[in-house]
Amino acid sequence: AAAGLSYVGAYVINTYKSYDNFLQDKYALLPAVIIICVAVVMFIIGLIGCCATFRESRVGLGLFLAIILVIFVAEVSAFVLGFVYREKIKTDVQGTMRSVFEEYGKNPESAFVDYLQEQLHCCGVKNYSDWTTTQWFNSTGNNSAPQSCCQQEAKNCTGHLDRPQEL
Repeated sequence: AAAGLSYVGAYVINTYKSYDNFLQDKYALLPAVIIICVAVVMFIIGLIGCCATFRESRVGLGLFLAIILVIFVAEVSAFVLGFVYREKIKTDVQGTMRSVFEEYGKNPESAFVDYLQEQLHCCGVKNYSDWTTTQWFNSTGNNSAPQSCCQQEAKNCTGHLDRPQEL
């Protein structure tokens, strides 16, 4: 279980590196760090439990049970906090994404926006109409979204908003 949690925490931190332009709040990594810390503690406690069982120590097994209960309460608390604050995180991420999309075409982050849209098969923050409020859209004057919005199977897609089925 500790190895599995360590893998999940490391995977989240590694994935964060790909999207850190959108997640300016470093507290987004807090759940992953907590998961890794819990995994380390679980490993140590597992060793204590094995030693207590091997030596048949009542005190050691009682301590092991108490620690396991504390960890269970901590995990339930982390789940509840994640559930309670999910909307705040969603709002923060969308706000940051809108600001990055607003700067599209002006800085090196434009390539990241294209990469993100291609990898996640999405267009805009919510949909392709988000591009109509950006400065890039107004400056190009061609009534289109970036070509990274095009579906991979759409041939000859230009990003025009009059053909939303291709986006």
